[in-house]
Amino acid sequence: MARAEALNAYRSLLRATRKSFAGDQVMLKGSAAEVRQKFEENRGVTSEAEIQRLLEDAREASSFISTMIIQAKLNSRGGYEVKPEKDHAGATLEIPSEEILRKS
Repeated sequence: MARAEALNAYRSLLRATRKSFAGDQVMLKGSAAEVRQKFEENRGVTSEAEIQRLLEDAREASSFISTMIIQAKLNSRGGYEVKPEKDHAGATLEIPSEEILRKS
């Protein structure tokens, strides 16, 4: 049962990253690698309590990615646009600094 739950959590995280980072190949690739790495690091965990904690962490991460991350897209005027969806209702907007934008 824990194996099926872990697989569901893994797939949920990947779906969340694909939705949040759609069109951004660097973030899609990096986030998928990070998710896989975290699951691989914990593959040998056998404690039921620890497994449940890790599954809860994965569910929280999936929810956070789905509701709190929005990719800004460069528009034709040279500025960035953010288009939140219903999933993002209640989230706060954090504008990245110019330094961060220059690096990307």
